Amino acid sequence: MPHQTQPHPSTRAWLPGFLALGVTWGASFLFIKWGLLGFTSIGVAFLRCAIGGITLLIYSLATKTKLPRKPKELAHIAVVALLLNSVPGYLFAVGETHVTSVMAGLLNATTPLMTVLVISVGFREQRITPNQVLGIVIGFAGIILVTGAFRGVSTNSLTGVLELLGATLCYGISFPYSRRYVNVLPYPPRALAAMQVTTAALLLTPSAIIGGILTRHHGSVIKFSELPAKALWGIAILGALGTGFAYIWNFRNVRLAGSLIASTVTYITPVVATGLGIWLLNENFQFSQVFGGLCVLLSGALVQNRITLLKRS
Repeated sequence: MPHQTQPHPSTRAWLPGFLALGVTWGASFLFIKWGLLGFTSIGVAFLRCAIGGITLLIYSLATKTKLPRKPKELAHIAVVALLLNSVPGYLFAVGETHVTSVMAGLLNATTPLMTVLVISVGFREQRITPNQVLGIVIGFAGIILVTGAFRGVSTNSLTGVLELLGATLCYGISFPYSRRYVNVLPYPPRALAAMQVTTAALLLTPSAIIGGILTRHHGSVIKFSELPAKALWGIAILGALGTGFAYIWNFRNVRLAGSLIASTVTYITPVVATGLGIWLLNENFQFSQVFGGLCVLLSGALVQNRITLLKRS
C-alpha cells in the first residue's frame, strides 16, 4: 500500500469547522441523555442517523450535489458508516444508560489514543515512537482516573465504561480508514456525509425493527403522544445537527487537516459535555476526573507528537 503523508494545512482553513464540530459533538452527550427519556438505545442510534441522513440528502438535493454510486465507493462508505455511526452510535446510547454524560464525554477524549494505536498497528502511516508509548501509558492512566477504576468503578458501571471505550475504538479505526479510502473520493464533503449517515441508518434498520425504538413505561411501550418534549428535541437536534451537518465538518476536517488532527476534536468535546452535564443534568463530577481528563488530553498531544517528552534514541 502506498505511504500516506499528513497534509500541512492552513489553520485558518479548517479551524472554524473544527471548533463548531467540537461544540456540537460535546453537546451530543446531553442530547443522547434527553433522547433516552423516550427512546431505546437502538432507537436513539437509528433515529439520529435517519434524521441526519434525511437532512443531508435534502441539503445535497437542494445544492444539486452528485452522490457516490459506484459499488466500490459505496462499500468503503459503508465501512465508515458502520465504524463512525452505527456501532458507536448504539454503544454511546446504551453506555449512557449505565454512566453519566460527563463520563461519556471524558472517555470520548480517548479517540486520538485509539486512532494512533490503530494507525501504528494497521495502517503504517507512522511508526510508534517512545514519545507515543509514553502517551499511551499516560492515556490509560487517565482512563483509570476518569472512570474511578482504582475505586472499583464505584460510581459508574464497568459495562458502560467498556461500551464507551468500544465506541472510541471504532472511531480510532474509522479516522484513518476514512482518510485512506473515502476522503480521496472525488466528491464534496456534503456528498460523502450524506451517503455515510444514510447508509448508517440503513444498517441500523433491522435492529431498530426487532428491538423497537420507543422505551417501555410500566411494562408497556410508551405512546408517541406521551414522549417527553426533551426526548423529541434531543433526538431532533442530535440527528439534524450532531449527526447531519456535523459530518460535513468532519469530512472537511479530515480532508484539510488529516486524520490525526481531525481526531483531536475530542479535546473540545469533554469540556462541553462536562459543563452541560453538570449544568443541565445535575451530574456529579469527581475531582480525580479533572486529573484523569488532563492525562487523557496530554496523552492525545503526546501520541500525535504535538508535545515531545521522549526522543527516539
